[in-house]
Amino acid sequence: MQQPRRSPRSDMNSRERVLTALDHREPDRIPFDLGSVQVTGIHRIAYQNLRQALGLPQKEEALCDEIQQLVSVPDDLIEHLGIDTRGLYPLNSHNWGVVEEDAGSYWAYHDEWGISHHRPKEDGLYFSIVQVPLPGYDISPAQIENHIWPDMGAPWRLAGLREQAERYRAAGYAVVLKDAFAGIFEMSQRIVGMENLLIMMAMDEKLACTLFDKMVELKLHYWNSALAELGDLVDVVTYADDYGTQISQLISPDMFRRLLKPRVRQVFDLQARLAPHAKRFFHTDGNVRPIIPDFIEMGVDILNPIHIRATGMEPAALKRDFGKELTFWGGGVDTQGILPNGTPQEVRDDVQRNIEALAPGGGYVFTTIHNIQADVPPTNIIAMWEAFQEFGAYQT
Repeated sequence: MQQPRRSPRSDMNSRERVLTALDHREPDRIPFDLGSVQVTGIHRIAYQNLRQALGLPQKEEALCDEIQQLVSVPDDLIEHLGIDTRGLYPLNSHNWGVVEEDAGSYWAYHDEWGISHHRPKEDGLYFSIVQVPLPGYDISPAQIENHIWPDMGAPWRLAGLREQAERYRAAGYAVVLKDAFAGIFEMSQRIVGMENLLIMMAMDEKLACTLFDKMVELKLHYWNSALAELGDLVDVVTYADDYGTQISQLISPDMFRRLLKPRVRQVFDLQARLAPHAKRFFHTDGNVRPIIPDFIEMGVDILNPIHIRATGMEPAALKRDFGKELTFWGGGVDTQGILPNGTPQEVRDDVQRNIEALAPGGGYVFTTIHNIQADVPPTNIIAMWEAFQEFGAYQT
């Protein structure tokens, strides 16, 4: 198979390229991310297929997220593709202590939060939650308080990360520090169940806020610890919560503003105080157009992933209305439809359209819309990369 075409590197290194883009200026080319966080990664099957197509030697993959079966992108592929970012992954329930128990037709895993996960043995691409620890919308505040919560500020979660960060910084990469667990809203769903949480929010806001406040406590514990250790070496800090569906929002904008916005803002305020130089990266899927101004008010610098297939998330309109305040990180190619199912030419055309909409003036980092899944053909990943090489350079 034809190898990806390389473009000559300029005197600008990867970190300088990313920081220039985050400062809403045009670098030599658009920065490229793959795998710096758990929402810009690649499934192990797609990764192995890509290595084979590129003629790279096969090697056993290391997973940075065993629940989603995402690969920790190795140095040789980072160099081969010219990736500009490197991620720091704290030890958490997705990459630490994952013991797969043989349960017949599936693998079972019980994590540190008390959540049970299953992955089918036959064609099982990832783990799914099958049992939450506090099921119900009418649990008591005491049950929330007395649940055995993980110690998110434990120093061992950061083991080896400072050395990694120093190595990445010395090599000229932009360093991204990942959050240790899902966002306040999403993690609460994993504790009581999604349906139960939504009922609780509608029927007993005080109880829902008790659960949210516990999540805030754990978030602040983690970020206090992580930024004390790593704050001087990171360029981007992350937060991931999902508020959008394909056509609308999971909860009303009013409910978001009353129950979640003030609590999420506490996390961003702490990040800004402890790492004032680092940009704040916020991941949320789906149509979140009505609450993007709220994200800006909360202190978000970077919005990911730019879910271009969702209602209201048309790239050119987002760039027009919010491009001065936000860097768009993602939206490079339609990962739901075109990347897995389109032709290489359709992939190329989609990449060109999205770059033309999002890249002008800087404030853009190229990556897919969420993770590259197992069914994506390597020819399409290479077509995406080659189109990025062709259309991703800024005019000098």
